[in-house]
Amino acid sequence: MRGPALVCLLILAGVPVQASHAQPYPAKPIRFVVPVVAGGSNDILGRLIGERLRERWGQPVVVENRAGAGQMIGADFVAKSAPDGYTLLVPTGTYTTSAALQSKLPFDPINDLTGVSMIGDGPLMVTVHPSLPVKSVKELIALARARPGEIYYSSAGTGSIIHFATEMFAATAKINIVHVPYKSGAPAVVDAVGGHVQLLITSMAAVWPHVKTGRMRALAITSAKRSSFAPELPTVSEFLPGYSASQWWGILAPSKTPAEIVTRLNAEINRILGSEEMKPRLVEQGAELMLMPADTFTRYVRDEITKWRKIVKERQLQS
Repeated sequence: MRGPALVCLLILAGVPVQASHAQPYPAKPIRFVVPVVAGGSNDILGRLIGERLRERWGQPVVVENRAGAGQMIGADFVAKSAPDGYTLLVPTGTYTTSAALQSKLPFDPINDLTGVSMIGDGPLMVTVHPSLPVKSVKELIALARARPGEIYYSSAGTGSIIHFATEMFAATAKINIVHVPYKSGAPAVVDAVGGHVQLLITSMAAVWPHVKTGRMRALAITSAKRSSFAPELPTVSEFLPGYSASQWWGILAPSKTPAEIVTRLNAEINRILGSEEMKPRLVEQGAELMLMPADTFTRYVRDEITKWRKIVKERQLQS
C-alpha cells in the first residue's frame, strides 16, 4: 500500500503524519568559489568569512579556487551553478574590469550574477619610483605631457583593476603613458620598486611597505574621499575632478537565487564583517568596511561594469 491510501490509513489509526517540506537553508555545505589562486586578498577574506559562517550555521564552507581569465573562469562556473545559495563567488573589483574588457564571455556578467554582500572597499595608491622627479599628481601630469610615451607603468595584467584605474587616470589627465602588464600584482610591484617602470597605481597593502622605506614615493590615493589609512595623502580627484577608482571585495550568487536566501546570507555576512574580530583583518588587506543591502551591491557592480566599458571604448582597450 502506497501514497495517499497509506497516509489515510495512518491517520485513521491515529498515527501522526508530518507534511514533507524542504529543509531550511543551509542544509548542506556551502561552496565559496574564489576566482584567483590561493593566497590572494579575496581568498583570505573568503576563508575568514566561511569559517565564521560554519561556526554560526553548523555547515562547512568549502573554499574552491578557480583562477584564470581575469576571474571570469570562476565567475562563469558560479553563474551556471544551481541558484540555491550553495555556490557563491568571492570576487574583487577586477571582476568588473575583466567583464568590461572581454566582450565574448560564455555568461552575462551583468544579469547572470546577483549581489549578496560587499565585504569592503579600499583605495588604490598612486606611487612613483623616486628617480622620477615629481612629488605630486600635478607634477606627474605635467611631466607626462612634456614627455609623452616616455613614462611606463606596471599592472597585474591586462584587464585588471590596476590596469583600468591607470588608464582612467591617463584618460582624465589627457596624458600618454605606456602599459607594461605582468601576470600578477607581485612582479608589477617588484619591477616598480626596481625602477624598471616609473609609475604604479596599486593597492595600499601591496605598496605601502615600500613607501615607508622610501623605495617608492606616494603621491595620492584614487578614492573619491581621503582614506583613513593615509589621511595625509590627497585624492587624485583633488587634481582631476571626477576621477575615482577603488578595489572592492564582495560575494555574488547566481541571479535566480531565492530572495530569502540572499537576504539571510547578507544579514549574516554583514554581522560577521561588523564584528570587532574582523576589523583588523580587513585592514590587513587594505579594505575599509562597506556594509550594504544585497540589491544595492548588485547595482554597484553593474554600474562599475558600465563605467569600465566606457573606458574600454575611449582607450580602445578591446582585445
